[in-house]
Amino acid sequence: MIKNILITGGAGYVGTMLADRLVTENKNVIVYDTFWYGNEKNLFGSNLNKIKIYKADIRNAGEFEKAIIENKVECVIHLACVSNDPSYELNPELGKSINYDCFENLVKISKDNGVQRFIYASSSSVYGVKEEDQVTENLSLEPLTDYSKYKALCEEILIKYIDKNFIGTVVRPATVCGYSKRLRLDLSVNILTTHAYFKNKITVFGGEQYRPNLNILDMIEFYVQALKYDSNLINGEIFNVGYENLKIKEIASLVKKIVEKDFVTETTPSNDNRSYRITSKKIADKLGFIPKNTVEDAIKSLYQNFENKTVANPFESDLFYNVQVMKRIYENK
Repeated sequence: MIKNILITGGAGYVGTMLADRLVTENKNVIVYDTFWYGNEKNLFGSNLNKIKIYKADIRNAGEFEKAIIENKVECVIHLACVSNDPSYELNPELGKSINYDCFENLVKISKDNGVQRFIYASSSSVYGVKEEDQVTENLSLEPLTDYSKYKALCEEILIKYIDKNFIGTVVRPATVCGYSKRLRLDLSVNILTTHAYFKNKITVFGGEQYRPNLNILDMIEFYVQALKYDSNLINGEIFNVGYENLKIKEIASLVKKIVEKDFVTETTPSNDNRSYRITSKKIADKLGFIPKNTVEDAIKSLYQNFENKTVANPFESDLFYNVQVMKRIYENK
């Protein structure tokens, strides 16, 4: 049984909630993160004394190796990256150094120091735009941006290192949505819900484009289950992890249904006609993993936290917006 788990990017949108969940599973959780998006106390609260924190950069190979050795890490869940295209494009050199240049070193260090499993969070954006209604894992990769290109290249690196003692798994998530203690408000479902609640207006750009979506609770559940699956089922495998492929206008309709406020919905033309869907049939067939939480549930979780004042005035802080934080970091370099 895997007990000691290190999460790179463990203070991120998915990472904070995953760390909390693993604590409830009685795991020894090691969070390895720069903490650009918040401090330890705010993000982990009462669980802080149950989590080992390394406030460090993944580009620091010595510190990463130290964390692996000191904690006898058995599994690395690699979430850390400059996330999304706009953040990456602010400083492509910085983005490449974090998302790609250091990756092989992380894999090598993990393998050389007894890590049994390495789970890599890639992205469904590696497919580019496909004409197929359902994008499966065996379709060709046609990344449209450097962000997605380097995600795809990291997949190849990990697969190169796997063997019977070093289990490597690639995850290609849909766009994650819903409430997190390290909340992101630059994701389609989260953006629309926030604008409806706080600004009484949402703008739908285009509206006919499809986007694959996944409730954050199911993303977390998959990582938890990935610790338990038989190694023969996941070693060297690539899995789409998604649930609902919805048009942007359909997401807006769900927001209208859940947010109990009068707000205006405005539709404007968009130059962004990217429309894509993924299928997660492989994880259902091979692993029996089927998401249980909907986009509607994600909107409800955001709405409830807005109502409870857990999140107040999100437009007054740049911590909710990756591109704003990255801008600040770049300017201070």
